[in-house]
Amino acid sequence: MFQAPHGNQQTLLPPVGEPETTTSPRPAGADRPGRDAFFDNAKYLAIVLVAMAHAWEPVMDGSRAARALYMFVYTFHMPAFIVISGYFSRSFTGRPHQLKRLVSGIVVPYLVFEVAYSLYRRWAGGTPDQAISLTDPIYLTWFLIALFVWRLTTPLWRSIRHPLPVALVIAALGSLTPGIGQDLDLQRILQFLPFFVLGLSLKPEHFELLRRRAVRLAALPVALGALAFTYWIAPDIRMGWFYRSTSAEELDAPWWAGPVMTFALFGCALVLTAAFLAWVPRRRTWFTVLGAGTICGYLLHGFLVKGMDYWALVPAYQLDTPLGRIVVTLVAATTVTLMCTPPVRRALRWVTEPNMDWAFRRDAAELSRR
Repeated sequence: MFQAPHGNQQTLLPPVGEPETTTSPRPAGADRPGRDAFFDNAKYLAIVLVAMAHAWEPVMDGSRAARALYMFVYTFHMPAFIVISGYFSRSFTGRPHQLKRLVSGIVVPYLVFEVAYSLYRRWAGGTPDQAISLTDPIYLTWFLIALFVWRLTTPLWRSIRHPLPVALVIAALGSLTPGIGQDLDLQRILQFLPFFVLGLSLKPEHFELLRRRAVRLAALPVALGALAFTYWIAPDIRMGWFYRSTSAEELDAPWWAGPVMTFALFGCALVLTAAFLAWVPRRRTWFTVLGAGTICGYLLHGFLVKGMDYWALVPAYQLDTPLGRIVVTLVAATTVTLMCTPPVRRALRWVTEPNMDWAFRRDAAELSRR
């Protein structure tokens, strides 16, 4: 059924090895061995939401509707990615070939794009003296280093009796700890941790529950209700809570607000992620193939979004108007779609799927090829 991919087929991060076996039938759409159309569809749709939300950030000022939509999408788009990433990490045990692929599929892209975004900021952002730091992730590269840390700790979470409650307590404690946000973006690593641990705890039958007609029918009014509620509170809530990159103290909130918001946002994200996944097609569609290239779309679209800021495109072209926001949305969705196509994926393979046999002992390289 919902099996982890084999070979060099990419999710948003590299697969980790042998999938867990199951006697359940494969769902509709899983017509190719080693890939499931449902997850490829979910990853593509999620990366489109990520790109659009990032593009809305510089144009949403002055519009309550745009701010509400931004907050709504931010509630669940990264949690959905992280849950899926955790689900595909269930078989990670730290075997040599898994560690090799962890380095080649996460560490190498992180190093390359961390330097690339740093140079881009120095060149286009007008900061030629800006230092390049590999321990202070720039913009969206935090996700790669977070995946590296989460996946390394997978055997620990798989051995704990109640991993999700423990992860939630750690996330809550992280929200009480100011000053840890820059080094490897540790604040985000801690606060997003429960979603990864949740993914590790899920089984195929949990995703089957989302296929029920009652769940699909309930998903739409739940999402609409959440969007209406977000519109109501949009002017009064700080976006820092959704970024999960700062503590409660740094948001000028009382200490107890950190744990409260941690649990509240986790619950909201869980509900909206379920609603999102309930409407993801199970069959193969025109965009299913793009789900294998989401890592390219994720890493590349940041250059476009940051360019809007560096070159002051918003005031120059009046993009902070209703028509401008529509244009920005369409451009972001179209561009990230093109970035996920097979030609782009092949062009970036030297970064996202590099051959690292030269850096490892022969036994690890042989296991990886098998």
